[in-house]
Amino acid sequence: MDATPSAATYDPTLVLLKVEEAARRLQIGRTTCFALIRTGELESLLVGGLRRVPADAPAAYLARRRAERHAA
Repeated sequence: MDATPSAATYDPTLVLLKVEEAARRLQIGRTTCFALIRTGELESLLVGGLRRVPADAPAAYLARRRAERHAA
């Protein structure tokens, strides 16, 4: 499988991601992504009743996790 994101799955112009898109970027399941949102570990917001994740939130989550690991 090619590790390079295809145009169909990755759009760098998006400002907000669907939860499924954020999960795909983190390579985790949709349920796990919702759990991270529920605990506040992954930033999200409601837009017109739809849950969206800021495009920079998955990278920020990863950066925090890496910093925590290095601090331990």
